[in-house]
Amino acid sequence: MARVRVGRVGEQIKKELSHIIQTEIKDPRVGFLTVTGVDVTNDLSQAKVFLSILGSEEDKNNAVKALTKATGYIRSELGKRIRLRKVPELIFKIDTSIDYSSRIENLLHQIKEENPPE
Repeated sequence: MARVRVGRVGEQIKKELSHIIQTEIKDPRVGFLTVTGVDVTNDLSQAKVFLSILGSEEDKNNAVKALTKATGYIRSELGKRIRLRKVPELIFKIDTSIDYSSRIENLLHQIKEENPPE
């Protein structure tokens, strides 16, 4: 039962964070990014926020640094929008699953080209 609530809180945080980052954050280092997922601990004290960021590795690292610097502001805005006793600590991470799946797809495509069906 508690896990269901944690999942709902994670989805709500994801939705609100996407909106806050897109409309409120004015840092130029934050380019085009998408919040792909939020993992919240059972006690709602921490939330790992997974981001898919368009650009080079340097752009990705700069965007994460900018968001980490703005964590206080983001948490305060999140607290205004979601009624929680304590707003979770936000930890921003780069989501590499999209890059990984793209690489796997390219490898499968190469294998298919090298071994055409007979």
